[in-house]
Amino acid sequence: MDVIRRENPARVAEVVGRVPVTDADGVDAAVRRAGEARREWAARPIGERVAVLWEAAEAVSGRAGELAVLLARESGKPLADCRGEISFALTYLRWVCDNAPRVLAPAEIDDAAGRLVVRRAPYGVVGCVTPWNAPVILAMVKLAPALAAGNAVVLKPSPLAPLAVSEVAAALPAVEVVHGGAPAGRALVTHPAVRKVAFTGGDAAGREIAAAAGSMLTPSVMELGGNDPAIFLPDFALSGDDYERLVMATFATSGQVCMAAKRLYVPRARVAEFTEAYTAAAERVLVVGDPLTPGVTMGPVISGPAADRIRALVAGSLSRGGTAVPLGRAVGDLESGYFVTPTLVTGLDDQAPLVTEEQFGPAVPLLPYDTEKELPARANAGDLGLAASVWSADEDRAFDLAARLEAGYVFVNTHNRTGMSLRAPFGGVKRSGYGREYGEEGLLEYVQSAVVHAPAAFRDGGAGLPATAYPA
Repeated sequence: MDVIRRENPARVAEVVGRVPVTDADGVDAAVRRAGEARREWAARPIGERVAVLWEAAEAVSGRAGELAVLLARESGKPLADCRGEISFALTYLRWVCDNAPRVLAPAEIDDAAGRLVVRRAPYGVVGCVTPWNAPVILAMVKLAPALAAGNAVVLKPSPLAPLAVSEVAAALPAVEVVHGGAPAGRALVTHPAVRKVAFTGGDAAGREIAAAAGSMLTPSVMELGGNDPAIFLPDFALSGDDYERLVMATFATSGQVCMAAKRLYVPRARVAEFTEAYTAAAERVLVVGDPLTPGVTMGPVISGPAADRIRALVAGSLSRGGTAVPLGRAVGDLESGYFVTPTLVTGLDDQAPLVTEEQFGPAVPLLPYDTEKELPARANAGDLGLAASVWSADEDRAFDLAARLEAGYVFVNTHNRTGMSLRAPFGGVKRSGYGREYGEEGLLEYVQSAVVHAPAAFRDGGAGLPATAYPA
């Protein structure tokens, strides 16, 4: 049997764990098991389902410490970040348990027009394909609402971080896990018994998944990449703490976050001030090293090819006349892992690859501007539109500019994780995907309306309508 050997990206000679590769027959068997489980699971009242999910949250919470260590070792994320990810995933699961009974309740109208009931019916088996950069939470935003709604789930995590998320999934009801790369994903998405697909990942894989799902007429949710601008209006007023938060908005998870701040637009007259404060904040909070070392806030990137790509983007920026400003400080041995120096790059034009491409790593361009009028066009350039942020001392001014940005989610005076809310639907526009996660919309992604209608004309005492007539 083929296996996936997951290395520690901070110490590449160390194998953290192994999972078996699931072939097409194995995927078929997993989907069939999920189909059998979902009949019993969907038959339970929603109150019973959420009670089981509450118990699962408690079980995972009891193992959060060991799971965080496992996640840090397989993903390269600092241990504190891994603890936070697992805690947030459980917080979201509990939020779903609290809100799903209300949001997914049937709606009934009984009036002079007749009796109408609209139920929120589960799809059946949901296929979920999830990434490596935040494997637990990005699986949970699919698993929790799908399960609460009465679906069963087959989950295929990324081969680059399959271990901790598989442990979490094992604690949940009506969930099967399969492993592998594109062949396993394709077998899952095109299985005729899979009735909904949910995917988070990059553009290329997203196109393949969407096309495969479309070939089966299977609806899907796609949360894809972003090249997210952070815009600082001329009146911005940032404290030292604000700058520290901004630095981590780019460099948390070594910049490998879909909604990270990836382009910094700063008034030309304030570039020197901004650069000095930003660099000083990075020196305070950006500590590069082994994820299990106390105090480390940035680990390695996920793989050798990822490290090579980021270094090439920075080198290409220098060849175009850019200037690289190394950030933060390093501790310990960085030679045995996929470590990349976090870098602020200045002096680039808007056509530089570091500006036009989603870098997905620890390098960020600083781009001066002269007038506020030019900002929407520059920020909206490109095919991606996941997130953005606007920073201003005038909140109304920030909201006004936010309304002109092509982004599914705009943060004000913050960016990335510190701007998230469980009640707020999250997702992209343009090529950054479709569908939403979190909020009530995230719950409703995993149900479809099922209607029962008794028109007044045909209820007791009704006069009826001619067979060829349309209702009024």
